[in-house]
Amino acid sequence: MTTPRNFFLSLMVGDYAVFAALFVVSSGIGVFFAIKERKKASSKEFLVGGRQMSCGPVALSLTASFMSAVTVIGAPSDVYRYGASYVIFGVAYTFVVFLTAELFLPVFYRSGITSTYEYLELRFCKLVRVAATLIYIIQTILYTGVVVYAPALALNQVTGFDLWGSIFATGIVCTFYCTLGGLKAVVWTDAFQMVVMVVGFLTVLIQGASRAGGIESVWSTAHTGGRMDVFDFDVNPLRRHTFWTLSVGGTFTWLGIYGVNQSTIQRCISCKTEGHARWALYLNLLGLWIILFCAVVSGLIMYTFYSRCDPWSAGSVSAPDQLMPYFVMEILGAFPGLPGLFVACAFSGTLSTVAASINALATVTYEDFVSQCYRDLSNRAANWISKALCVVFGVACTTMAVAASYMGGIVQAALSIHGMCGGPMLGLFSLGILFPVTNLKGAVGGLIVGITLSFWVGVGAFIYPAPSNNTRPLELSTAGCNFNLTADGSNQTSVSVIIILRCLCLVFRYWLADSWYSMSYLYYSAVGFIGTVAAGLLITLLTGESNISLAHTDSNKTLRVIDCLTLKRTLVSLKGQCIQQKLMRTVISNKVILKGSYIHLFIHK
Repeated sequence: MTTPRNFFLSLMVGDYAVFAALFVVSSGIGVFFAIKERKKASSKEFLVGGRQMSCGPVALSLTASFMSAVTVIGAPSDVYRYGASYVIFGVAYTFVVFLTAELFLPVFYRSGITSTYEYLELRFCKLVRVAATLIYIIQTILYTGVVVYAPALALNQVTGFDLWGSIFATGIVCTFYCTLGGLKAVVWTDAFQMVVMVVGFLTVLIQGASRAGGIESVWSTAHTGGRMDVFDFDVNPLRRHTFWTLSVGGTFTWLGIYGVNQSTIQRCISCKTEGHARWALYLNLLGLWIILFCAVVSGLIMYTFYSRCDPWSAGSVSAPDQLMPYFVMEILGAFPGLPGLFVACAFSGTLSTVAASINALATVTYEDFVSQCYRDLSNRAANWISKALCVVFGVACTTMAVAASYMGGIVQAALSIHGMCGGPMLGLFSLGILFPVTNLKGAVGGLIVGITLSFWVGVGAFIYPAPSNNTRPLELSTAGCNFNLTADGSNQTSVSVIIILRCLCLVFRYWLADSWYSMSYLYYSAVGFIGTVAAGLLITLLTGESNISLAHTDSNKTLRVIDCLTLKRTLVSLKGQCIQQKLMRTVISNKVILKGSYIHLFIHK
């Protein structure tokens, strides 16, 4: 392309028909499960599918939910600007799935809980559970706002696709099938939307590679433009993307999303067996790799296509997140229905993420608040309350989309939100599971320190953006464009309050802005995790360790500790009363040691 376009690349009737079909099928799945499960009026059936799901659809659902429109639109743009190092996220995904499947999943699945935060009450106290639930609710609503708003805005700016119409349509459809069909509808709709995402990506890859001159041309041009310099082993934590930030920082960020996140764990515990849940995670890893590969290659093809005339520098688009929709309209605009397929691909990611978020929010609110206040609810009442919560959070997530317009690039904004909240939550659960000595004061103090540190660096980085020598965007060319740049040599964009704030902050920039606030956004989660764990253990050391007793074994025996929250519930019920205070005596029988407010089952090999 040599001439930039400055007008809408409009969708046609066929495109809107394909897009509408996505919403119709998604809604239809919700109606199907509403009719099929109409006689199973219980909150457990609605929220966790009766714990009878198989690994296949759950794996597809997990992939679709977390490979959202942020990936479909934002990741190719990131590769276009910064290079193919984004592919190293695949290393982080591998570590994350392995740790989730082998470390966190067994604890949650065997405990029989529905809300992951119930574990925190059983391990520490109700205050910790409530605090963690509130943090999760805020985190998820914020993240969902980005996921809903970002693709709608990008498509609106490029194609004229109605902004608020698409936002409200997304919210209404997601709320509709979540409310009608519960988790089963969410999982099977996600599976369908995952297929749409892959087909949409493959369409772009095939036609894009053809228009760019073939795969060899893509490889050669990307290599010449520096996009193939994948492995940068610089250990500087201020660098935006290096091997270490993507692999180590990415692992902490995504482990907070996968390992202890209600949305993920809820679908895992909906599986009929722990084996199915573990297989769902590993099959999901394959899906993550496939989507990641498609996103990276799409970014390289897009760079090759625009290597001589960058539409962002030329003013054809006003933000990098609009590059992918603009590219799709360029290469697929002549084929009726295909641009609509990409729109459906992007919104499939949005729908799956929003639906999973609504369902998870309804679950934690019901389990952690409603059921604790009203313990004698009938199955019918509990089911209707769960549905009503889906409606409430559907409205909340849709409304929150407005605030996402102030969050900058969608990939960095989305992962920053997860990092700032997910890191401290990961640290809190790790204190409970990996460090039996941690007491209540350590858990509360560690969580406060972790949240403070992660939000300090995250909000500071938002106000004081990192200098270009840390982000290092690669060169973009306009040498082949037939146009005249504006007087300052760049495209003009509207001035917002945030831009003014940032300009003022640049004037008063101080030393923290070029050190602490310039840290890679992928390390926000690690900061929160380390702060939570370190402070939690230190406070525990100063105030006295937990009353949990560890058994002493002979040196020739291997000790294995298995979390046994279900056993605690059994013992509590046998006593005929709820244990509120700590059991100060240690009860020792062949394999069970019970002390404090927590139980470990010790098995000798």
